[in-house]
Amino acid sequence: MATENRCRQSEVDGWVKADGKRLVNGRGEELILRGVGLGSWLLPEGYMWKMPQQGDRPRRIEAMVSGLLGESGAEAFWRTYFERYTAEEDIRQLALESFNSVRVPFNSRKLLEGPLNEDGYNAFQVGLLDDVVGWCRKWGVYVILDMHGAPGGQTGANIDDCENDQPELFTSAEHRQASIDLWRYLAKRYRDEWIVAGYDLLNEPLPEFHGQYNDRVEPLYRDMIAAIREVDDRHLIVVEGVHWSTDFSVFTEKLDGNVLYQFHKYWNNPDTESIQKYLDFRDEWNVPIFMGEGGENDLDWYAGGFRLFEDHRIGWNFWTWKKMDTLNSPCSVRKPDGWEKLGAWLEGGAKPEPEEAGRILGDYLDGLPLAAVDYRPEVVNALLRRLPVRIPAIHYGYKGEGESFGLGGAERIDWESGYRRGDGLAIRKLDGAPHLPPSEPGWHPWNAGDGLCVELPAGAWTAYEFLVPPAAADVARAEAAAAGAARANAAAAGSAATPDGGAQASDEAAAAADSAGGVGRAAAAMDLDGSIQASGEAAGFGVKLRLKAAAAGAAAELELDGRPIGRLDASGEWSEAELGALPQPEPGLRRLVVKASGGALLLEGIWLG
Repeated sequence: MATENRCRQSEVDGWVKADGKRLVNGRGEELILRGVGLGSWLLPEGYMWKMPQQGDRPRRIEAMVSGLLGESGAEAFWRTYFERYTAEEDIRQLALESFNSVRVPFNSRKLLEGPLNEDGYNAFQVGLLDDVVGWCRKWGVYVILDMHGAPGGQTGANIDDCENDQPELFTSAEHRQASIDLWRYLAKRYRDEWIVAGYDLLNEPLPEFHGQYNDRVEPLYRDMIAAIREVDDRHLIVVEGVHWSTDFSVFTEKLDGNVLYQFHKYWNNPDTESIQKYLDFRDEWNVPIFMGEGGENDLDWYAGGFRLFEDHRIGWNFWTWKKMDTLNSPCSVRKPDGWEKLGAWLEGGAKPEPEEAGRILGDYLDGLPLAAVDYRPEVVNALLRRLPVRIPAIHYGYKGEGESFGLGGAERIDWESGYRRGDGLAIRKLDGAPHLPPSEPGWHPWNAGDGLCVELPAGAWTAYEFLVPPAAADVARAEAAAAGAARANAAAAGSAATPDGGAQASDEAAAAADSAGGVGRAAAAMDLDGSIQASGEAAGFGVKLRLKAAAAGAAAELELDGRPIGRLDASGEWSEAELGALPQPEPGLRRLVVKASGGALLLEGIWLG
């Protein structure tokens, strides 16, 4: 209970609602949602399973598992999968990391088939939603329910589990009505749960290649909202634009007085220009906006993109919490030996023998709990800009000239930059060449391999905000690490293979694990990384820059929260220079300013911690 109380986010309090351009909590205070998506849990996604196109969506993955294990084995597999992929330990870890919300993607097909309750919905699947709502209530984490796969499919692509690669939600009256009825049911079930922040009506409806149905989106939203309001007049409604949730042009009127408008952002420039159309929409409509899904990039992009949202007072949700064999999600599920044989079979290769298939899929199930994953605290640190962290120099703050950067009397660049083009600072390649916009028309992804730097003329400066976690959070995460290690050891000592290829802890081991609680190897990895401190004692703090002089005599002068902390000289070659053994900053949001002195300076990266 001590850990639970220490890690509950104070802003998670009461009904979430729209108040002009802001979201507010039950106290009427501005609420910035900072969360993660629980992708591939209730709607397994092929790319997170490292599967080819023949296993790119739930129904195809399910067919694969049934073909390998038989129907009874598949039934046992999926029950274990759903119970392990996301559990209370995951929600507890999210709370420990200071996230205040989760977005829960669900698949309507799974709610509409199999053993049904008296209301006509799958009792087991409904129970999973009940579980996550209960865990979030306990740990103080808001829940956004996300219809990721609507009846018939809302995108006509693999991500909605559609059968025929068509958005049949918009062409079938039966599917349309089923989606409305499902939202009425969920609203009635959770109408008294304030921990449920809102209802995300449709994930990423209608990509451009199915845009002929765009005029059917707003009327469906209208009918869904009407059904929800029949039974629930308090919950926030979340609506998304078309074309992968990037195009708000389908909205012609406010459909309700309590609506959050969601956009998604992947891969392109993490700068203000890239989200300006959403900022303009917020101002024109006087409504809150939300970056409800973004990620699947490298840590440098995260350190820029998610600070971009924070600086513009936009809530955000990272995609995704857990997937297989990854460096860019917090939880990496270890890929079982022989896993590639499953995908090869789907592509026409040899079918694994039953014993081998059972072993491979059983190893996968054993690797799903949080105690078994490889935890990557550096991902969380990048998202939150929390110590220790690297910040690319080009991702200085997004609050505008005078607060996030200054030209120091220098003239604005006379060429159009390919990144942050409105700021007037030169964004360059590491060889000094200008970083120019693409000359070809169309959409261009952010290239994580491009080495970029910012040029600071003498007197110019850039500011970088970062988070120093409170000592209480350090202690709580250390408690979780110690308890989790006990849980992992108990589970390892008591595991026994089951007939379906999975594994389960013995009664004694399970009891010991439940008593210990925690996050096992996940937290232990955090401890080894240095991001957990078992005591509240202050640790040494350092600042390291990667820099290069663009003019003789150039140096970087550093300030922390308005106080000078030192000077680092630059040479004519790229090099790293460090200020070490500095006093540990106080917990909270801190501000580092780097100012060019004595001549123009090229700055590539900043390491803090």
